[in-house]
Amino acid sequence: MSAAFDRFPDATRQFLAGIAAHNEKAWFDGNRALYEAGYVEPGKAFVAAIGPRLAEISPGVHAEPRINGSIMRVNRDVRFSKDKRPYKAHLDFWFWHGEKKGWSSPGFYLRVTADEVFMGVGIHQFDKDMLESFRHAIVLPRSGKALQAAIAAVEAAGAYDIGEKTRKRPPNGFAADPDRAEFLLFEGLTATVKLPAEVAFAPGFVELALSHFKATWPVGAWLLAEL
Repeated sequence: MSAAFDRFPDATRQFLAGIAAHNEKAWFDGNRALYEAGYVEPGKAFVAAIGPRLAEISPGVHAEPRINGSIMRVNRDVRFSKDKRPYKAHLDFWFWHGEKKGWSSPGFYLRVTADEVFMGVGIHQFDKDMLESFRHAIVLPRSGKALQAAIAAVEAAGAYDIGEKTRKRPPNGFAADPDRAEFLLFEGLTATVKLPAEVAFAPGFVELALSHFKATWPVGAWLLAEL
């Protein structure tokens, strides 16, 4: 992986397809070389390539080219899950803001599987304090209108999905302008897109990913500014 990273190698597709079909320790142990060549090394190279470019979109973003840094572990946490498969069949990346790594700050997210690529920005689920702040920001005219403008900019840039609308009814005690009352049903805020897996293995993938991250970042920038 000494050359400038431009796309994921065939080894990535082979590993992801293999672990999806044979999600067991025996297969993984017998294919550790493929894990290194298809998951660890290209993962590090991708983070090293895209990290400085993400900082041009949002200064202060963290990009750490290591497992348990910006590269998520392949091992699943099965302690509280009925699904006891030991491994993930995808390669996940997370580029976050703030001093502590976690999901409670807006960031850039990318998932590569053997079948699709999923990427976007935002916070999937607010913690209690952030949810309260988010609701107040929707109600207030300045921040509420700024959210509308951010989402309008993302939607004008392409066919992006705006999530996470999970409630059926608005919470008690909050009443927003009708144009943005729908956002009181959200318990997170993301802007995402799904693409065919082939894009990750084609030349120019880093530039493609950056174009989508830049297009969706108005949502992330609003979250950074208001919560």
